[in-house]
Amino acid sequence: MKLSIFGTGYVGLVTGACFADVGHEVLCIDVDAGRIAMLKEGRVPIFEPGLREMVVRNAEAGRLKFSTDAPAGVRFADLIFIAVGTPPQHNGSADLSHVLTVAETIGEHIDGYKIVVGKSTVPVGTADRVEAVIAAAIARRGATHAFDVCSNPEFLKEGSAIEDFTKPARIIIGSEKEAVRKKLQECYAPYNRNHDKLISMDVRSAELTKYAANAMLATKISFMNEMANIAERLGADIEEVRQGIGSDPRIGYQFIYPGCGYGGSCFPKDVRALAHTAEEAGFRAELMEAVERVNNAQKGVLFRKLEQAFDGDLKDRTIALWGLAFKPNTDDMRDAPSRTLMEALWEAGASVRAFDPEAVTEARRHYGERLDLSLASGHLEAAAGADALVICTEWKQFRVVDFAWLKANLKSPVIVDGRNLYEPEDVRRHGLLYYAVGRGDSVRRNGAMAEPEARREVA
Repeated sequence: MKLSIFGTGYVGLVTGACFADVGHEVLCIDVDAGRIAMLKEGRVPIFEPGLREMVVRNAEAGRLKFSTDAPAGVRFADLIFIAVGTPPQHNGSADLSHVLTVAETIGEHIDGYKIVVGKSTVPVGTADRVEAVIAAAIARRGATHAFDVCSNPEFLKEGSAIEDFTKPARIIIGSEKEAVRKKLQECYAPYNRNHDKLISMDVRSAELTKYAANAMLATKISFMNEMANIAERLGADIEEVRQGIGSDPRIGYQFIYPGCGYGGSCFPKDVRALAHTAEEAGFRAELMEAVERVNNAQKGVLFRKLEQAFDGDLKDRTIALWGLAFKPNTDDMRDAPSRTLMEALWEAGASVRAFDPEAVTEARRHYGERLDLSLASGHLEAAAGADALVICTEWKQFRVVDFAWLKANLKSPVIVDGRNLYEPEDVRRHGLLYYAVGRGDSVRRNGAMAEPEARREVA
């Protein structure tokens, strides 16, 4: 099949590469000439495991092409996927300007029957708006071309997007027309062989399904962070609680890891957008508001623990950060907890020495060159001589460390672990003061709370 993908961001590029990999002819369109030039040279502007190799392989085979020629993209394909960004606006709503611009372009250049597939995450009712914009543009031309609009939301996790696309748990098709469903089923057939993963529904339900999925996952994360804060005050260990509730098949183990808050391109904006959509429909989504409130508060937990460790005096301290991306296996720093922490540290007069395996370029893009930020080439380099170490991202290389080395090389024996990577007693046995999330910054002795011995060593 011939497919056009409008947008070569995270979703569009993964979608295009994966479709080309099973034999479809794919043309990816973007208004960013620099990005298209990079892709034509085999350089991928985002980090996603396996994506660059897939892009290069299919480009060399001639199945995957890149262009800024939007009219050609409309004429090329039977199926036109809209996968452009829908960034949040100040009021929390999704900015649909890019989506509607593509719809206008389709209407201006359509030359025969097309199926327009909404891949971007959009509020309920967007497909209707896209259909209206295309129809109006066709009418202005005095033409009568037929087309259909459907919804096909993406469910890709950064860091495992290719596996999510090639081994999907479900493929949602939002259309009430059987012919459209069959065409999408044909398109996805190579990834729908073991058992039928295609779920058909009406367009509005498909649009809401995407928001509902992300809102549910964000709710689980905020719930566990709330439980972690309660556990910390009661002397319980949230990791033991997590195992206890995760063993219940009605709950499961996924997305119940407590930490320093969620970030990225999806959860923060989608929770806000769903709440805004509900408000426009005359309903206050109080749970969604609470989920966002809890998450925003949780992003401040690392700074509060550092303040506690140093009695509120962080001025002129150097804090080492392990991890800048909002999660491992990505370079995405959008709404990352590391950013909340760094900005709070700078406000308090501290300096940051950070390391991330992939997000260093992103950090420079966000913050530029500044005297109170240095970016190390390795995690040990970042920690050596720092006043304290904070873990923001659970990269695998941070999971096994030499605590004796850290005790000898940190100016103060302080570790703040925003991802609960270590066992508290293992860390404290080496004379380090260990602040985790919901695991007790103090230890229980004879039924009372008392601070660990290492606390006395902090200057």
